[in-house]
Amino acid sequence: MQLKRLELQGYRNYEQVTLETGAGVNILIGPNAQGKTNLLEAIHVLALTKSHRTSKDKELIGWNEPSARIRAELERKLGPVTLELQITSQGKRAKVNGLEQRKLSGFVGTVNVVLFAPEDLDIVKGAPGVRRRFMDMEIGQVHPGYLYDSQQYQRIMHQRNNYLKSTDSARASQEMLDIWNEQLAASGVKMMQRRQNFILKLQQWAEKIHEGITNGTEQLSVEYRPSFDIGLGSHSQDESSLFDQFMLKLTQGREQEFRRGTTLTGPHRDDLSFFINGKDVQSFGSQGQQRTTALSLKLAELELMREEIGEYPLLLLDDVLSELDQMRQTQLIETFQSRVQTFITTTGLESVNMSRLKDAAVYHVRQGTVLP
Repeated sequence: MQLKRLELQGYRNYEQVTLETGAGVNILIGPNAQGKTNLLEAIHVLALTKSHRTSKDKELIGWNEPSARIRAELERKLGPVTLELQITSQGKRAKVNGLEQRKLSGFVGTVNVVLFAPEDLDIVKGAPGVRRRFMDMEIGQVHPGYLYDSQQYQRIMHQRNNYLKSTDSARASQEMLDIWNEQLAASGVKMMQRRQNFILKLQQWAEKIHEGITNGTEQLSVEYRPSFDIGLGSHSQDESSLFDQFMLKLTQGREQEFRRGTTLTGPHRDDLSFFINGKDVQSFGSQGQQRTTALSLKLAELELMREEIGEYPLLLLDDVLSELDQMRQTQLIETFQSRVQTFITTTGLESVNMSRLKDAAVYHVRQGTVLP
């Protein structure tokens, strides 16, 4: 997969810009707050129709601009693809090869990306929400139906929470609650199965990669931790059985949920655990081990996505190389070198191990302009 041309109009601080990109490594260099991350964000928005930095689409539209437009020309294994996404205060309009898409879910997945930013180092040591977001963003790219299930789940949970807050257990209608429970469990089970399958595959790649990075001294394991025990093993559970367990858990937690006015069971409370040589990395791992774990996960994402879609995604490295020591930076560069089209943002080339990079294209970004 190769991005050949990127055009932005009215996007963030870019009034109008066109970027012809190299097939290998593309380095975007410039001081902070000049627009480097905005370029990577635009590519990410094309992949998932949403930003990794904000949930408010209006923030993507430039000051005094009526709308923002992102257009890209790509070369995929099956042939060339042209994508266009227009963002307005009323919503988004998406086109693939000039044909408008009725649903954004038909647009998601046309281009695939793996983003690695400094905040991704918090995948290991940060809050559970960071890890849930990590799962959602990667699964959603290769299984767009997952995004629909996730949106449905959030909508149902919001309505169910409103009901829990607006009444008490004694006056609640069990029939009404059963309706919410069944809808919540139906959407939630689909999300849980996708997450479990994703983590099982990610674990296989991450284990091999981490072993290579540490010269065989460390064995990494990644475990999916749903909000209730589903008897995790090497295979995903039957949907009907998982649904019954979900419903039982909701019934058992009825009184506590009414007291707290919120839903206490479901994918919105899932988490991940990481272990090195059997020890919990989050609690007992060194900072170096935590960073190596995060790096292993991102490199595993590349391989997993290639396995799922048949070609490597684009790799976006947002000011992350300066956060990695020489050994980890070298490992990362050697992994994507000559295989994955990569976009790197940095404030200076001194933070990049240029001796390891071959034929990198360098672009200078300043005040919403991009120059070779």
